[in-house]
Amino acid sequence: MKIILASQSPRRRELLERMGITDFEVIPARGEEIAIRAFGPDQLVEELSRRKCAEVAAGRPEDLVIAADTMVAVNNRVLGKPRTEDDAARMLATLSGRLHFVYTGVTVARGERMLTQHEMTSVRFRTLTQADIIRYIATGEPMDKAGAYGIQGYGSVLVEGISGDYYNVMGLPVCRLARMLVRFGVDPLALAAEKERTT
Repeated sequence: MKIILASQSPRRRELLERMGITDFEVIPARGEEIAIRAFGPDQLVEELSRRKCAEVAAGRPEDLVIAADTMVAVNNRVLGKPRTEDDAARMLATLSGRLHFVYTGVTVARGERMLTQHEMTSVRFRTLTQADIIRYIATGEPMDKAGAYGIQGYGSVLVEGISGDYYNVMGLPVCRLARMLVRFGVDPLALAAEKERTT
């Protein structure tokens, strides 16, 4: 059995390795992310992660597939990845001085078995000036991230505080995922301990 990450996100690859899972293959899902209006953000990230996982798992039924989808929501309005710099500026202005929520849906599948869950973390931004927004966008960091910021990068200076799983805001709730993987017979701590014994 191989472990497959159905994501091209470098942050998710990094977090999987931090969990002690270093021997895995990356096969990004190709399906388009389509917002389903009837779903709240928690249901939406679960459904999108499930679709990504099912797409990749269909071609690898003997392997264990991990997929995830992350979204930012403020007042139940979902903020995806910005399409333009103006779009990023609007998102950052919306988040300025406010509490928002980061949702990540995670699906793990092997063969006919599939498990989907989600994690929610609350994040509060400090009040941003127009100059703050312009300078942050000039770093290029907001353009490939849900909500137009990355908490692990320059965006860290925008965040006053969080409640919940920090890694969830990066795109992969590692504590929840670890518990899910154990149910499929993969214990990240056991893998990490074995690696340390053999190095």
